[in-house]
Amino acid sequence: MATPLATVGILSIGDMGLGIAKLLTASNYRVVTNVSDRSQETHRRARSASVELLPTDTALVEQADYILSIVPPRDAFSIASRIEAASQSTRRQQSTPLYFLDLNAVSPATSKSVATHFSSNPAIRLLDGGIIGGPPKLTDASNAATCTYKPSIVVSGPHPLHDAPEHGQQLAELLNIKHISAEIGPASGLKMCFAAMSKGFTAIAIESFTTAERIGVLPELQAHLKEYNPSAGASAARGLVGMPPKAYRWVAEMEEIARTMEEFGGFRSRGSGVSEEDEGGEGMRGKKKGGEGRGGDLFRGVSDVYRFVADETRLGQEKTESRERGMTAEDVATLCAEAMVNHEA
Repeated sequence: MATPLATVGILSIGDMGLGIAKLLTASNYRVVTNVSDRSQETHRRARSASVELLPTDTALVEQADYILSIVPPRDAFSIASRIEAASQSTRRQQSTPLYFLDLNAVSPATSKSVATHFSSNPAIRLLDGGIIGGPPKLTDASNAATCTYKPSIVVSGPHPLHDAPEHGQQLAELLNIKHISAEIGPASGLKMCFAAMSKGFTAIAIESFTTAERIGVLPELQAHLKEYNPSAGASAARGLVGMPPKAYRWVAEMEEIARTMEEFGGFRSRGSGVSEEDEGGEGMRGKKKGGEGRGGDLFRGVSDVYRFVADETRLGQEKTESRERGMTAEDVATLCAEAMVNHEA
């Protein structure tokens, strides 16, 4: 067996992590993870992709050349804290720096907070990043040349991956990584702006299809979409069917998007009552009478839609690898309509 090009740690082995792990192992990279606190299903999933299971974060830091953090947004900060703590309690086997790629769906502000964990640690080089698209797809898990699809992975930060000594340029090319800025934050910002449009539209479809189902006009809505806006109808159907296993992850992601739009886009709440603009104040950016001045209302509303799906409908029980319900747009609308009746009771 050929010597691995490098050792790549992945936290954690969800749908995206699994797809990336398969691409890496098929390309002669050693892939490792620590799933000691995860379910047996996660253990099985990791082994299915030839991922080595390490017992601790310390072992992960000792052995990895790169660590990819791909977790639900709510866990991004804690993963960074875990890796920093592990790095302080061990002596790495490698003489080269450990590259930590924070590829989570978080705001630039959260990415900068993550960066504070590593600012005084020369042994770790942070890259802010985001994944745009779905998991890599291989027709033959042992042959990287059979990869038919890769997402775009955008990164930013002062240490480009292609400069990494352990086959960094090759790794960047394999994973379709694009370095877009020398600063921490822009890559996360790009991910937020892209996800706002794609997942925001799916939330609109959830509300529209559910409401149409309750009124009794869903078939008519679908027929009119097919005739007058076929691209929107097709996008809505794809989004509705693909959404259920991911809804729980998107709750926090929409909050991160709200924060991005507030802090970097300037879209703050208009509040209620008379605005300061009417009295010589700052207008949309200023604090309003009768309101908190807190923006991001649009995407906090979207977050609530996904929270409803994840917590109050049968769809929240769906797993990517074992789908049972929500396999059609009609079934998604039916289950959401049924749950809404219970929600209102």
